[in-house]
Amino acid sequence: MTLVQTRGTPLPVRRGVPGRIRLISGITVASLALLFAALAVGSSSARDGLRVIGRDAGPQVVATAGLYLALSDMDAQVANALVMGGQYAEQRKDALDRYQQRRSEANQALLKAFELSGDDPAERRTVQSVLDGLGQYERLAGQALLLSEQAKHAPGPPPQEVVLTYRQATDLMRLVLLPQAYNLTLENGTIVRATSDDKAVMVPLLRDAVLVAGLLALGCLMWLQIFLARRFRRVFGPALLVATLTTLLALGFGANVLGRDEEALRMAKSAGFDSVLTLAKTRAISNSMQGDQSRYLLDKERADTYEHTYLDKSLSVLYFEAGNLTAYHRAVAAGSENFLGMLGPEIVGREGADVVSAYQVFQAADTRFRELVSGGRTNEAVAERLGSVTDAFDEYDKALVALADTHQDVFKSAIADGENALNNLWRLLPFAIGAIGLLVIAGVWPRLKEYR
Repeated sequence: MTLVQTRGTPLPVRRGVPGRIRLISGITVASLALLFAALAVGSSSARDGLRVIGRDAGPQVVATAGLYLALSDMDAQVANALVMGGQYAEQRKDALDRYQQRRSEANQALLKAFELSGDDPAERRTVQSVLDGLGQYERLAGQALLLSEQAKHAPGPPPQEVVLTYRQATDLMRLVLLPQAYNLTLENGTIVRATSDDKAVMVPLLRDAVLVAGLLALGCLMWLQIFLARRFRRVFGPALLVATLTTLLALGFGANVLGRDEEALRMAKSAGFDSVLTLAKTRAISNSMQGDQSRYLLDKERADTYEHTYLDKSLSVLYFEAGNLTAYHRAVAAGSENFLGMLGPEIVGREGADVVSAYQVFQAADTRFRELVSGGRTNEAVAERLGSVTDAFDEYDKALVALADTHQDVFKSAIADGENALNNLWRLLPFAIGAIGLLVIAGVWPRLKEYR
């Protein structure tokens, strides 16, 4: 039986082939759109994580951690100035200048904490409470300093009136302001932790979605080429072959970028942000420790209390099995191969070894200082506190800063690497989309023209 074409009615085969070409082409374009949509969503999610951790909440949380340091050092400098009496005019001036500097830093940190609190009423109330308490502390500290200056007492414990006034100030600082400052850092840190946990799940998931969408797009492109090659009895068209190769490159590059961003987010959080924040807390607690040294000398009635608080803080910084401060000093001098405490995980490399060495020198200086105090040699103890003890602490603090800087470099490098990878992806992605689209059209259009 012969198939006869009537006027105005195309052959069924001629009517069906263009439709199938359009259908397969449409499915291919849709799969390509799905691939690029997955890349867009994945890169957007990764960029959001890098922004929060690297540019917004992360640095602000570290800044709020500086609030604890600023507040603790304010109280330490007041204690130092009171212990000096009237014989260390230049050093007293330096202590008061540093007090003012820390006061300014505390105010700046509180502003950042207020910005970071957003619409959270609990955090805003905490910030306001710290501000109110700080004003009250400054009033009490100012009274104690004024009474000390008027008394013109010798180095060492000041008159009882000064001690009682300072007690009110330091109790407010240690029992109210410092815990509130620490809580602010913990609360704000939840933003970074939540973002990190979310992106640790989402970015790999979206990377897998990109791979699935990419394989689907490649399969559709091959399906289109095979159909055209068989239907028209020709070899594969060069335009569609180039489109397939370009899609493969876009898939590989996009998946690689998301993999790099996943690693960048992990490094920025674990090896950068966490360590920087831990070392910021360590600096603050260590600074409070040296304040306890002055308070130990300043207030005889509370000397045992300040010795115990010094030991507790020392144990939190670098833990050794010790029931009292003397045993702790011996353990620190002996050293260890497995350090615990806040500094334990951070003691790696040359910078970590420098921190331990400086900490040992500082604790050795504390031993000599307390021996002078217990021996009743007050003037020598004050000179030791303001001399070798302060020098040893400054070296220890510098070592902590140097170690923190190495982690800060890791943090910045990870964020920069992740952002650069995304920037490169978005420079190339529009060209890839345009090129693949034109190549698909170039591969399909000539075949459709044959049916006109």
